[in-house]
Amino acid sequence: MGTTPRKPRRLALWQLALLGAVRAVQGLIVYPLRRMWRSPDPIDTYGLNHLTSVAGDALLAISLADSIFFHVPVAESRLRVALFLGLTVLPLALAGPLIVPILDRAGPRRSVTFAAAAGRCLLALFLAPQLDSNLLFPIVLLMLVLSKIHGIVKNGLTMAYASKDEGLMRANARLGRIAVAGAIGAAPVGFVALKVFGGAGPIYTAALVYGTSALCTIRLPHPGRLAEPPHVRGSVATRGRIPRLALPAMGAIGIRAAGGFLLFLMAFALRDAQVAPWIFALVAGAGITGTFLADIIAPTLRTQTREEAVVIACVCSAGIGALVAAELFRAPLLAIYALTAGAASEFARLAFASLMQRYAPEGALGRVFVRYEVLFQGAWVIGAFVPVLLPISFREGMVGLTVFYGALAGTYVWRARARRREVHPGSDEAEGPRGPGAEPPPAGPA
Repeated sequence: MGTTPRKPRRLALWQLALLGAVRAVQGLIVYPLRRMWRSPDPIDTYGLNHLTSVAGDALLAISLADSIFFHVPVAESRLRVALFLGLTVLPLALAGPLIVPILDRAGPRRSVTFAAAAGRCLLALFLAPQLDSNLLFPIVLLMLVLSKIHGIVKNGLTMAYASKDEGLMRANARLGRIAVAGAIGAAPVGFVALKVFGGAGPIYTAALVYGTSALCTIRLPHPGRLAEPPHVRGSVATRGRIPRLALPAMGAIGIRAAGGFLLFLMAFALRDAQVAPWIFALVAGAGITGTFLADIIAPTLRTQTREEAVVIACVCSAGIGALVAAELFRAPLLAIYALTAGAASEFARLAFASLMQRYAPEGALGRVFVRYEVLFQGAWVIGAFVPVLLPISFREGMVGLTVFYGALAGTYVWRARARRREVHPGSDEAEGPRGPGAEPPPAGPA
């Protein structure tokens, strides 16, 4: 007598949800990390180090936001935020001159990357029990210095590890996507640690992540010896100044300043409106999503659009978005504008990074990077200081931001046309016979 086959047992709804979550973690986290670990591509190997470094910085930011912004009165939070903004200017000013000679040589870069990660790990362990003491800001300053050192060395390692087939724009965009993934992955872990263990929870978690970042550095291949140019002339050698970058830098500096202004204008406006915490998360998530989309789309523009055109397009799109957002203070609209602003800022960053890495002589890359990064960081902080120190409304701030974007775009176009007339008198055409998508010839030392 045959036996009746057993029917498969139906899973409960919570079991299906758990299974889906496990599959999502496997597809979005486990498998990509395993592929990067096994990949022979040095950019993937370095990507693991960069991912964990960014994740640690995100965990640190979650704890500091809780200590400095959310759980103190508005007046005190403005004072603390202003002090923190002042501290953010110092790291690059301190780290830049120290790290420039190292960045311009290939040898010590891995050692510096390891030291930056290991140093942040130790400082995080020391900071966790000191969040309410006077040591908070000095320790945070040291951690920011090490984070900036990681960012400076990253620029040189990207040039060394990027293949000729991939190019600098695609390599920068890939590392940008990895950074966004690190921040997104760290956010829920940080919030859970914050709820369970308080402000020290994300700090201890960051220490663990920074330690992992230091271990990932051990696997980095030697970046190779960069060919030293016979000489690096003039202002490039002394101050890192390249005339070809002046106009794109103006647009990028304006976008950075507007980004700092927008971040704190929206943060204090949402706090004054006493909105639910999920709205903060929605707006922040939209900004991160915009950054991620820009990192995906930017490499496809490389052969179609000049980087200078990307910068001006970012300025115009952000200005139009600010004009619309000025009229309606609604969570969905704010999220859409945050997405637009995040994408515009990342497009501009990638475009300028590509121009900088192309035009900077190899022996002066460190000087060029530090010069413009100091300008960008200072512009972001100056823009952020305005809504922190001045009690302006959201609408007034957005109208002012729209005017700023319009003036920046007009100045950019006017200077671009003036420069074309200087190069080709009597002609308003693009420089030389190249079309808008053509690659400009490589520039020698300025």
